[in-house]
Parts: sequence; C-alpha cells; structure tokens
Amino acid sequence: MSVDVFEWDYPDPHLLKMQVAPEDIDGLSHTNNAVYVDWCQKAAWAHSVALGLDLARYRELDRAMVITHSEFDYLQASREGDEVLIGTWIVAWDKRLTMRRCFQVIRPVDGITLLRAMMRFVCIELSSGRPRRLPQAFIDGYGAAVLGREHH
Repeated sequence: MSVDVFEWDYPDPHLLKMQVAPEDIDGLSHTNNAVYVDWCQKAAWAHSVALGLDLARYRELDRAMVITHSEFDYLQASREGDEVLIGTWIVAWDKRLTMRRCFQVIRPVDGITLLRAMMRFVCIELSSGRPRRLPQAFIDGYGAAVLGREHH
C-alpha cells in the first residue's frame, strides 16, 4: 500500500517502519506506551540523520537538539505483530534556538491513526549543556525540512 493513501496530518512525512515485537507488549496485551515514545525518538533521529545531522556532526559542531517537552495522544491500541508507520515533520522553529516536531503513527493494514505526538527541542552546546543559538549547519539542514506556514 502506498504511503500516499493514508490520511497524514501533514504532507510528505519522513517515515520509519516498525513492527510490534513480543517484548513491546504490556500486561494489558497491547503495545506499551513507552514503546511509542521510543518509536517517535527513533523517527526523529532517523529524520535528523537523513538531513545530514548525525551524532558525529553534532559532536563536530558541539551542538545538539534535545527534547524539552513532549505530548502523546494515544488513540488506538496496537498488538504484537502489527506493522506501524511513524511519520514525522518539523512543523515550527524560531531559526535561533528551538523547533517543534509532530508525529503520527498509522497502522497500514487498516489506515487507523494510533497516536499523535509533539516534541519541542532546544539547541544546546554539548560541552556545557547550555542553550545556544542554532549553528548555520542546523539552519541549513533542519530549515529545509520545516513545513511551510500554510500547514500551521
């Protein structure tokens, strides 16, 4: 099934495909909520790497984008063996210090949205842990992926 047939919240998501493993299941026989958090972090990181901003580049620049706030809306359950698609978008940023990323998890077999999430990130200097302005490499890399204003 083509990714275009799903009702994504925004156009052209960066996608990560996962499958619910036996160890993802909790005592209620569905995917544990912490697994969704992990999937979203993995999708965000995969998108960052695809934009040329991997851990080596972060270290070289002495900068990193770190999560300062997150919200998760769990809409439907998934179960062992389910395949899921995690879509992510950078939906806003101030071009100086912060950005906001949204996520949507869809189960392709029925097109149901299982989760929507949002994370806010701030740029820090790795060596000090203090907030710092986005370096030009972040502006160039992440900036190209920020959704246009018509999607806000």
